[in-house]
Amino acid sequence: MDHTMKRLILLVLMTFSCTFVSADTLTLKAGYPESYVVKKGDTLWDIATTFLNDPWKWPRLWDVNPQIANPHLIYPGDQLTLIFIDGQPRLVRDSSSAGKPFVKKSPEGRIIAKSNAVPAIDLALIKNYLVQNRVVDSNWFSEQPMILAGESPSRHHIIGDVVYINNILPLHQKYGVYESGRAFFNKESGEALGQEAILVSTGQVIESGNVSKIKLLSSFRETKAGFKVLPMEDDSLMSAYFTPKPAQLAKHASVLATESAMREAGKLNVVYLDKGTQDGVEPGNVFSIYRDGEEIVINHDGSPVPALERTAYDNIIASVSSERSIKMPDVYHGKLMVFKVFDKVSLGLIVSTERPVRVDDKLISPDYLAFRGQ
Repeated sequence: MDHTMKRLILLVLMTFSCTFVSADTLTLKAGYPESYVVKKGDTLWDIATTFLNDPWKWPRLWDVNPQIANPHLIYPGDQLTLIFIDGQPRLVRDSSSAGKPFVKKSPEGRIIAKSNAVPAIDLALIKNYLVQNRVVDSNWFSEQPMILAGESPSRHHIIGDVVYINNILPLHQKYGVYESGRAFFNKESGEALGQEAILVSTGQVIESGNVSKIKLLSSFRETKAGFKVLPMEDDSLMSAYFTPKPAQLAKHASVLATESAMREAGKLNVVYLDKGTQDGVEPGNVFSIYRDGEEIVINHDGSPVPALERTAYDNIIASVSSERSIKMPDVYHGKLMVFKVFDKVSLGLIVSTERPVRVDDKLISPDYLAFRGQ
């Protein structure tokens, strides 16, 4: 596992409230400083790695500390001092610096204004694992302008090619080129959730007319005639920073599909959720992923029969007798963080797994019982 991947996984998990962290004793890094000045460009991850061997446990550094009620509100220029309360390390804002050498950390990442609080996650750390697909109304999508052909006689177009669009487009406007993907539906109600639009390339209008010209500036896969073009507007972009927080929904969400269309997904893969802004989902929401527990049937001999070994008779017993059918606890599979939200669907990045994630797995608000290590 590469360094960036490790940073990402730890970074997302460390931002949970201290309610979700186990009661293990914090272990300070060898040679840790007693003081630290927050610099422009720092994230909470950067600060945590200065002090802890296990940076995802950083919330406990602020526990029982009235001086820093909200660790998200730490600003460049603040000086933090490490103290001990009942033998446990805690960080406080303090101007003193004693004992170990004072550490000044060089700025890195995006520079933020002095008036802005230190962010939790910089988009730059995770953007390589994200996708820019969209989920839109299918009727609306079918009416959008499309590619007719290109200056090149090839059926496939790449970076630098010029393609023709069947509409008058604003000069210099940037567009995304999208391929039609899957139609999503709610499994329980059958409600249409939207049409998957897969980003294949981006470009800029270089000539406007009844047939406009777009020059392709980036390419993720080959661009073809018939693909739709959509303006690169705010709703297709993502926040520069994420602040993960436990999702709070009235009803649990489910994994709707994997972005890759594979049967299973793993760590740092992207999945679609069957809930969106209409359900209260927001970027940064974190979900625990669970698989429904197996249903065990007690046969006529009093022996438990797992689902894979049940006969037709066992299935009948399971459907008519609650005493002979026992559902096992749901099985924890991992966690994901939402990074992009549409009306009825969201996109999430799987940040930790203990088992492969599949379509229809349940997504619920994390709690301390659900939390596991990396």
